[in-house]
Amino acid sequence: MPEIVFNGPVGRLEGRYHHAAEETSPVALLLHPHPQHGGTMNNKVVYTLFHSFVRRGYSALRFNFRGVGRSQGYFDRGEGELADAAAALDWLQSYHPNARSCWIGGFSFGAWIGMQLLMRRPEIAAFIAVAPPANMFDFSFLAPCPSSGLIVQGDQDQVVPLEAMQKLVTKLSHQRDIKIDYRIVPGADHFFVDKLDVLATICDEYIAGAKPERAAAD
Repeated sequence: MPEIVFNGPVGRLEGRYHHAAEETSPVALLLHPHPQHGGTMNNKVVYTLFHSFVRRGYSALRFNFRGVGRSQGYFDRGEGELADAAAALDWLQSYHPNARSCWIGGFSFGAWIGMQLLMRRPEIAAFIAVAPPANMFDFSFLAPCPSSGLIVQGDQDQVVPLEAMQKLVTKLSHQRDIKIDYRIVPGADHFFVDKLDVLATICDEYIAGAKPERAAAD
């Protein structure tokens, strides 16, 4: 998988990128968990998401937020990381101006950042959020949520209680024209240890069956 370096708001950001052959191939940006708790673009859940999109013919990018790995800068409580994600999406779209659709995917902290980016970038047609930390961060900005998507959580998640996730899913599901596919994986903890194959199957099937209505920006 080619290593790339691109310009972020406070310096270079490093990533891994898969370029699909078709000029109109859809694109996907994948975001990693909390930088201060060991989160990197090589996290196993993020890696699983990345390859689910690659298998489905997407051009996909995962990258390290500022201060992680060889990415420059320092952790910025989510504000700077959201700016990093916007820069990464800009880079991805610059190589795919004719992409059929644009997706965002994230795990834990990365899901929170991804949902914020979803609100700011109307070209994002769909999302996959794995174990979004509904009990730790404010998701009230999703009012309304602009796109349908998939939320996946393990029933043994020791970080995000099922009750907190269900409250978020219920709120989103009551919005008009939005469909939230909520999947609970039996036996899976927050990091999907020994359940990554199940996560991959769920994501593969969702990506294959979804028909996003929004196209990538011109």
